[in-house]
Amino acid sequence: MIKIERILFPTDFSTCSKHALKYALDFAIEREAKLYVLHVIPKLNIPVGTGGLTYPVSKIYDDMESKAKKDIHHLIPRRFLEKIKVEDIIMRGIPFVEIIKAAKKYDIDLITIATHGRSGISHALLGSTAEKVVRKAPCPVLCVKHPEHEFALP
Repeated sequence: MIKIERILFPTDFSTCSKHALKYALDFAIEREAKLYVLHVIPKLNIPVGTGGLTYPVSKIYDDMESKAKKDIHHLIPRRFLEKIKVEDIIMRGIPFVEIIKAAKKYDIDLITIATHGRSGISHALLGSTAEKVVRKAPCPVLCVKHPEHEFALP
């Protein structure tokens, strides 16, 4: 049997991500695995000499971190918390880089990640975090597509 004791679930709190959470929770319960819930706060691209910026960047990050902690706290239904161990992780940086770092640091056996199904110009400009994670992850990656975003032939 394949060993799955530690599952990493990166989330951006989107609808797609919440759909992927169902898979992560199901695997965690079935395998009695620990679930690591990760949210990455992206680096802000604010020029140093921005005029009129009276709100410190560190305060913006603190606010984002505080909101992420609240969102993570409400993400996992209580009935699951009674059955599995869950650890919340909040990091700052480039999402796919931080996901890979977390997978290595916590010796993750499986990453369950949502794919937003972007295509065309938005995919070319934004790239795909899930795609980069699949290519660079030190473990298997389960990419979950939201059912409302299924492929349709033109």
